[in-house]
Amino acid sequence: MVSLEKSSVKEIWELIDQQLQVNKVLYEETNAIYEFHLINGDDVKYQLEFRDGKATVHYTNEKDPDCILKMKIKHFKKFLLGNLNSTTAFMTGKLKIDGNISLALKLENMLKQYQFES
Repeated sequence: MVSLEKSSVKEIWELIDQQLQVNKVLYEETNAIYEFHLINGDDVKYQLEFRDGKATVHYTNEKDPDCILKMKIKHFKKFLLGNLNSTTAFMTGKLKIDGNISLALKLENMLKQYQFES
């Protein structure tokens, strides 16, 4: 499996998409659109849509999000690996959330159950 630390943002989103297709049970009841603003010089935006038992990664911000998460790319990688708690990140300013905060917590609990690095 690819190392997140050495992966580009696009490669990370491809990995997220692959992992979400492996186990759909974790999000089959979720209907939400998450938007990620990943900052590292450039402001890159991706969306993760859960709708009708399907997960779709959008490489643009084409849909109206329910929850927007803003963070640096290095913090996003730590978040996916489970090395950055969203509540702690929010309280320390490493994560900014607009919209439904409970959806952000739900997403963290869901993503913890996937394997993003060996």
